[in-house]
This record gives sequence, C-alpha cells and structure tokens, in this order.
Amino acid sequence: MSAAARLTPEANTSVPLHTAPQRALHPELNTAHVRFLGLGKTYPGQATAALEGIDLNIQRAEIFGIIGRSGAGKSSLIRTINRLEQPTTGRVLIDQVDIGDFDEDRLVALRRRIGMIFQHFNLMSAKTVWQNVELPLKVAGVPKAQRQRKVAELLELVGLEHKHQAYPAQLSGGQKQRVGIARALVHDPDILLCDEATSALDPETTASILELLRNINQRLGLTIVLITHEMAVIRDICHRVVVLERGRIVEQGAVWQVFGDPQHDVSKTLLAPLQAPLPEALQARLQSQPSSADSALVLNLKVTGSDRQAPELSTLFASLGGRISLLQGGIEPIQGRPLGQLLVTVTHSPHHHEQIIERARQWATQVEVLGYVD
Repeated sequence: MSAAARLTPEANTSVPLHTAPQRALHPELNTAHVRFLGLGKTYPGQATAALEGIDLNIQRAEIFGIIGRSGAGKSSLIRTINRLEQPTTGRVLIDQVDIGDFDEDRLVALRRRIGMIFQHFNLMSAKTVWQNVELPLKVAGVPKAQRQRKVAELLELVGLEHKHQAYPAQLSGGQKQRVGIARALVHDPDILLCDEATSALDPETTASILELLRNINQRLGLTIVLITHEMAVIRDICHRVVVLERGRIVEQGAVWQVFGDPQHDVSKTLLAPLQAPLPEALQARLQSQPSSADSALVLNLKVTGSDRQAPELSTLFASLGGRISLLQGGIEPIQGRPLGQLLVTVTHSPHHHEQIIERARQWATQVEVLGYVD
C-alpha cells in the first residue's frame, strides 16, 4: 500500500498496477516507476514526429522535470503516462506493466492512480471548493461519509479548510491551484502530473505552491512529473530533469549537473535567463588585450557543483594576489552542491596574467577570460 493510501486506506479502491510476484521477479520495481521505451508520437497530418526515440526512466518518489522550448514535445510526453495520448511507437511501462494494451476498465483504474494539475486550474465555476474536490469521488461512486472525510483531509493538507464554501471566483490564483492539487489527490494517486502548474502565478505564489508540492512528495511518497518553461521551478524543486528538443532527448541528469554544466545548446539557451548578463558599462569598456600594465583582467569564474564543498573566497583572493574586485555573481546550493558564478577583475597582482588564470582554475570549475579594462 502506498504512503498516499495510508492517509485514508478505505478510499483506495483501485487495483494496484503491480503485484508481489512481479516485484520479486523485478527488483527494479522498487525504484523505477515510469519507463519510456523507444517512445514515438506522430499526429495525423504532421510530417514531423512530436516524439521520437524516447528512452527514459522516472524513479519512484522523485520529482522529475521536463523542459524544452515550445513545441518540443513536453505535453505529448507527459500525457502518454495516463494514456491521454496513445504512442505511435514504443511503450510506456508503469511498475513494469505496459499500459498500451489496457482496455477501458483498466484505463479508468490507471487514471485514478495518476493525478493531474493544470496551468489554468480547470475548476467548475458553479461549484464550491468542497464540491470541486468532491466531484471525482462522487463520479467514482464513493460513499458520502467516506467522501466527506477525504475532502476535509485534503483541504487541510493544501491549507484551504477555511475556504470550503467559497467559489472559484472568490479565490486567488494560488488558492485555485491548491484546489486543483487537492482534487488531483482524491484517489490517492501514486503519480502526480503537473502541466505548467505555476505558469499563471506570480513568483511569491509560485514559491508557496512549490513548497506544497515538495511537502506532498515527502509526506505521501508520490512520484511527481512536471513540465514547465520556468527554469527556476526546476532548480527549486526537481531531483532530475530531461531536456527535449523537436521531440528528442538532448540532455538529462541530476538538476545540479544540467544546471551547473549544460552540454547542449538548447539547455544553455533555456538556462540563460538564470544568468546575470554582463553589465553594459563593463561590456563597453572591454578590450581583447591589455593596454598597459595597470589593465585589469576580467574573469568569469564558474562553480558547477562537481565538488560538494563551497569554495572559499578568501582562498581565491589569496591565490590570485593583488586587488580583486567582485563585480557580480554568487554561489548557491542546489541539491546540496554549490553552483554559481562570479565576475571579478584582478589588478596589481604579483603574478602574470597566465599564472592568474591557472590559479583561478584551482578554485573554479571553469574559468573564462572576458578581456581587459583600464
């Protein structure tokens, strides 16, 4: 029984997607939750495949992010998990069970095990918060007393117990999304799909929704799969991430790895908004060569998280010598690893510029010489 099911055991009436004998034969069932094997999707009338050759494992109880530019195939991929999209080729396995051959009854059971929340909430305006959350349980034929216990429990979980009689028009965007999350959890799902769940929210509300999702992941042990255009969302909540481009996987890995040292041009483009641009005043003064002995060397020092210990600034300054000016940047922890970059100038150092660069490489993972300024 899942951690989610333990919250209200009697509410979990659907048939598990795996069995004890299967778990014994396939130990990977304890970790791999969703698997895509050679997945492809082509829509009628389109010459280009929306998805092609997707091989991907999503681990149990992790928060997994899917990113990519518009049209990359993110929505198509996430919707194959609950069979809202039928793959053209390949397979989708949940707990090692191929869902491609499910009949209508098994699809109903599957979709009750997979919750989904949306960008625009999809609430019924004529129903109260309570009624919106209760509706899937009524459709499923759950007895009234059991429905009432479950709805009360979920509204408390998402912090809306005091809003149970309110209508969607009376709620803020964040509160509407909390209703959507509660509704997605009514059948004690094993998997929660998030389709741009924070894109319509302001930054402060986004942070509160991400904290709620993180709490749900930890408390209920759900596997959460989310797609988003917001790289900060991936950075703040996800364990691993995959980057899609034109329906193909171009990069994947732990968030700290992809964010700290992106390898593909698409990844670098998507992550660029998280990087502070070079100040215009500095850019206008940059020269490719020093004009005098007093010219300042401008370095961009990048820390990618390959070392779990945050490097000491005092060590850097002492090693480079001379006068060090920190122009901008910072180091922050992502998944317990230090990531970030510093833009510095070095003047009056006792070391030659080549030596300064070599010494900087002992501190930073990557060192880029931007030029010189007077």
